Amino acid sequence: MLAGCAGSPVAPDAQPGHCRRASEQEITALFDRWNASLKTGDPHQVVANYAERSILLPTVSNVPRLTPADKEDYFRHFLESRPSGVIDLRFVDIACDTAVDAGLYTFTFGATGQVVHARYTFTYRWEGGKWLITSHHSSAMPEPQPH
Repeated sequence: MLAGCAGSPVAPDAQPGHCRRASEQEITALFDRWNASLKTGDPHQVVANYAERSILLPTVSNVPRLTPADKEDYFRHFLESRPSGVIDLRFVDIACDTAVDAGLYTFTFGATGQVVHARYTFTYRWEGGKWLITSHHSSAMPEPQPH
């Protein structure tokens, strides 16, 4: 294993001894990039945000999505309801060639008007000259939200 910053593993395309550290603003903008790709209605554009080797644990499916085809299948159906997300609370942690953005978000579905409050975690890795999602977990809040 190659060592990067503070002994962290180095991304496959990273230079040994070189760390790509993002600013918090850069990481928070990645959600905006992902959310904008949802608004295109094109599952292929959404999946382009994910690393080839990544996992999606989606809000409205019990099936983990591991391949790009699996993710496209999920988003093909998810996008039919015209989702749009807003971050309600976030925690960002940045390391060598990786970052985590976790917290709470709310989705509004334009097709139905349904609103879903959920927890999320996005992990990112610097790969191929850009930040890509390596894991994405989303789950609906288990307790009713106050109105």
